[in-house]
Amino acid sequence: MKIIIATPSPYARKARVALREKNIDFEEIIDVPWNTNTLTQGINPLGKVPVLLQDNNEPLFDSKLIVQYLDFYEPQPLLYPEDPEDNLCARLVETVADGVCDAIVLIFLENARKETLRSKDWIKRQESKIYGGVKYLANHLEEKKYFVGNHFNIADICGFSCLEYLDLRFPKFQWRSEYQNLENYWKIHKDRQSFKETKPIAQIIEPLED
Repeated sequence: MKIIIATPSPYARKARVALREKNIDFEEIIDVPWNTNTLTQGINPLGKVPVLLQDNNEPLFDSKLIVQYLDFYEPQPLLYPEDPEDNLCARLVETVADGVCDAIVLIFLENARKETLRSKDWIKRQESKIYGGVKYLANHLEEKKYFVGNHFNIADICGFSCLEYLDLRFPKFQWRSEYQNLENYWKIHKDRQSFKETKPIAQIIEPLED
């Protein structure tokens, strides 16, 4: 099994963490999907990472689909909770965390344009999604060790990855000082091996065309 990733991507990180948590043998292939020589575009018609290449080389794409597939491929540990209520709650956390990351990516790309072409209103709108989403995560977490239930699951993969993606791409938001419970949560999980091995690292991308 192989997985095509970009080192900063929180979406790729979801799948990378899942593979490690399940102790599945795999090979990571690092790509920069924004660049002209990308591998991803020829395999995923949407040009996005992650892309999971199964043992028969058939590609799977979209982080949610990949993690769901991995839960079927290797059910232990189960990352999408079996209990219906916990499953729904975990998917809500995943949706909000992914939405925050989506807004961060949109701001990053907007700021990569020439300054004269950037839309301050557009950036402000994305920022409101980030602040609202992180507030939701903090309120949902309360003072618990895990976002949902009593075990590590997809909600924790997404929530933790979202927080560290904020540090990488949106550092002006001091979420640690604003939400002490999120800071405490981060401290509890920061040394988890699957997180340590997948910490987001920025990549150099080619300048965007106007």
